Amino acid sequence: MKILHYIGMILTLFVVFQSCKKDETQARLSTEDAVKAAVLTLDKTSLTLSKENAGDTVLHLSLVPADFGFQAAVTNVLQFGLKGDNFKTVKEVVVPSGRTAIGFTGYELNGYLLALGVPTGEASEFDIRLKSSINAKIAAVYSVLSGLKASPYASTSYLYAIGAYEDWVEANAESLISPTSNGIYTGIINFPEGKLTFKLTPERNWSNSYGETEPGKIVYNGGQDIKAPRAGSLELEVNTTANTISYKDHSWGIIGSATPKGWDSDTDMKFDNTNQVWKLTVSLTAGEIKFRKNHDWGTNFGGANGSLLAGGANIAVALAGTYDIVLDLNANTYTLTKK
Repeated sequence: MKILHYIGMILTLFVVFQSCKKDETQARLSTEDAVKAAVLTLDKTSLTLSKENAGDTVLHLSLVPADFGFQAAVTNVLQFGLKGDNFKTVKEVVVPSGRTAIGFTGYELNGYLLALGVPTGEASEFDIRLKSSINAKIAAVYSVLSGLKASPYASTSYLYAIGAYEDWVEANAESLISPTSNGIYTGIINFPEGKLTFKLTPERNWSNSYGETEPGKIVYNGGQDIKAPRAGSLELEVNTTANTISYKDHSWGIIGSATPKGWDSDTDMKFDNTNQVWKLTVSLTAGEIKFRKNHDWGTNFGGANGSLLAGGANIAVALAGTYDIVLDLNANTYTLTKK
């Protein structure tokens, strides 16, 4: 019996020893010592951006990929932040898979830096690093910070919504505008019923685009078609820093005895995103009209002699005919041009 007892003890110790060896092996595979962050190198640390060099490649970056100690698909994201801000405000740019070098035009870089809220025409300092990750369960690793001193310039930038509402014709895509290139773009699009999908592009082509990962969230060069939440005239706000998109109803129309629908309902106008005015070509009878927002009397304009007045008098239409109507809410004016 003693012999059997000793044999049992030996076998138990052997199993425990083997288990410890396995645990040690797993620990070695998961230690951070085995992970090597990417190495990021910039070809310059100071530059001045301008409209003159907007089309030139002004900054080249090279990278040695991160090594997680085993074979895995790594996602690399370039992060731009304000110096010393610890990336509380960050502009992220995905590095295409397999790339070990990337270049930015003055136009691209200017937009990335302005998205951080810095002033134009003067030098600001930035931190740049590369974030490498495999999945949400394994901590991302970051390259050593690289510094850049740059002077952005004031500019207006655009995104274009190529989609079903205009039959996916690139040249007809509506534009969203960012007056200061700060990464926030707005525009108004009329989505017909059943034609709600689109993508956003920096140019009127498919070289690069934003898709949707979930409602309200977008991603650069990825995701599926973006889908508007409902038909109708919607104001879009796109934030390419936070990678979000939001919508709200925004329509203007004419109503009144001179319009096709009388005082019962509005005849909708269409927003011209390029010129920032509302337009409509319509047949009118002799009578009166007013302009209304979102089919409601809460916000309406009347006026006279081309000048708008909130809640003002009905606008007279002396002669029946076909009219080109332009509503300019920035200049607070309107025109009725008989064809």
